[in-house]
Formats: sequence, C-alpha cells, structure tokens
Amino acid sequence: MSKKENTPPSSIFTSKGVLAGLIIIVAVILLVGILYATGILGGSAAVPPEECGRTVISYVNANLAGNSTATLVSVTEKAGVYHVAARYDGKDLVFFSTKDCTYLFSTARNMKENPTPTPLPATPVPPVKSARPSVELFVMAFCPYGVQAENAMKPVAELLGTKADIKVRYITTVNGDSVDSVRSLHGVPEAKEDLRQICVAKNSPQKFWSYLTEINAQCYPIYKNATQLESCQKNVTETLGIDNRKIETCALGSEGLALLRADETITKTLRVTGSPTLFMNGQIYSGQRTSEAYKQAICDRFETPPAECSVNLSAEAVAASSGSC
Repeated sequence: MSKKENTPPSSIFTSKGVLAGLIIIVAVILLVGILYATGILGGSAAVPPEECGRTVISYVNANLAGNSTATLVSVTEKAGVYHVAARYDGKDLVFFSTKDCTYLFSTARNMKENPTPTPLPATPVPPVKSARPSVELFVMAFCPYGVQAENAMKPVAELLGTKADIKVRYITTVNGDSVDSVRSLHGVPEAKEDLRQICVAKNSPQKFWSYLTEINAQCYPIYKNATQLESCQKNVTETLGIDNRKIETCALGSEGLALLRADETITKTLRVTGSPTLFMNGQIYSGQRTSEAYKQAICDRFETPPAECSVNLSAEAVAASSGSC
C-alpha cells in the first residue's frame, strides 16, 4: 500500500486518535485518490475486494501507535471505490481505497447530493527539515518554462550551493543503449542537450550553472537549427573553459546514458511528468518561481538556516507558476 510522499506514518495514525490523524490525509490525497479511483488518471488493474481489504487493514495496523489493532469487517465497492469497513478500539471506521489498492484516503463527498458542503479546512503540510536540504529541479533542456526555472534557481544555487544539494534532473525516456534511443519532448536536439548538460554537471560541476545560463541565453533560442546549435554549444564550452571533447565523449557514450537513465528512474518514482517540477527534501514545491521564493523555501527546510538565508534575492517572477511542458 503506497502512501503520500513525505507523510511520516506517525503523523497519519496515532494512539491519540486514528480519526484525527486520518482527517490530516484528506486535504492532501483525497482528490488524487478519487481521480485514480474513477479512472480519470488511469491506474493499475483492480485487486480483488477481500485481498485489498486485508492489505488496507495490514497497512493501517503497521502504522498505528499503541496496542490496539484494527479488524476487517467488510469490503464493498461503490462508485468505483472500495469501502473498507473496520473496527478499531470500539469504533466503526471506513477507509476508502482505489481499486488497484494503491491509494488510501479517509473520506469522500458526493458533490451531486451535497453541492455546497462545508469547505474542508486547509491543512498545510509542514516542510521536512534536514541539516543539508535536497533540492531537485526536474526539467527538459529546451522547455521554455524549465529554462526560466533554471534561470531563477541559478542565484539560489550560487548562494546556497555549498549548504544544500541542489540538482537539475532531466525528464526523458531511454529506450536503448545509444543516443538515438533517448526520447525527450522537444525532439532530438533536446535529448542531446539533456545528455550534454548532465555530463557537464558530472564532469565540470563548478561550471554547471554558468553553462546553463549561457546555453539558455545563446543556444536555446536557436535549438531547432542543428548547425547553429552545435556551433553555439561548442562556443559556450570553450568560453567557459570546459573540455568539450570530454563532454562529447560522455554525452555520446555509455556514461551519459547511465546518468540519464538514473534520472529517468527517479522521475518515474516521483511520477514527474511536467517541466519544471521542483522537489525539496522529497516534498513537491508549488510556490512562486522567483529566486527569492526558491531561496526562502529551501531555507525553511534547514534544521538550522545558514547566514546566507538572510540575503535577499530577486522576487521578480520569471514564469507563470502553472506553466509547464
């Protein structure tokens, strides 16, 4: 049974009240669960009701704090969702699961029978903190929104790069063992530049963000012209003192493919499809796309924010928050 990323089990099920803990889940995963259950977002093959019921109860009991255990009463299907009735500590509970037994949520509302219900209370998810926050920006090299997000992240990386792990990851599909097997939304030029960028990050990390800045400014506008693009790429590496031959060897060989395939695995695990998508300490970020907003969000995830967090960066938005490729 999968649970929403970065929601610690102890925050979902506690000995002080399973019902109170389940309410916290509602605002976070109710809509996702319903969409999967009704087939709007797809999903895997249905699991038999009784088997799913046992899985739900097993998952609930594994995450409970205390000595009591929940017991399965019955499983019924209504409106494309499994209703798992359970008994816990003298209380009758109902859990809801998608039919593929992947998503668990705690309540559902019939919008036709109750078109104007009392609004669900907002339940902000507190940021996960760490000594050294992990920041992952998922992009496609020639996606305009991804390019803008990279440009906004660059000052943040320069400010906090020694205190946080800030990485750019690439949204591609690697179908084989050659460059031609790489699929990226904006075609072959983008797939090849994804490989070049990931190789620069590996082999010249200290110059990576400068490389992105120059590629975005000089080469992105002409990426559809293969001859001009190749000349532009070489000019950028030479100007920055990056060994272009080394980058080409990596990008056209097994090293680049292995790096890109690793990003593909992470992308699939996190179900990332849009460029840009930003994760901080495993939590998806949905705030403003400005340097200052990025910086503040990362600083909120430090256990002890460094002095650099007091530096103000640009608050000018570089792209609509909803725009993506």
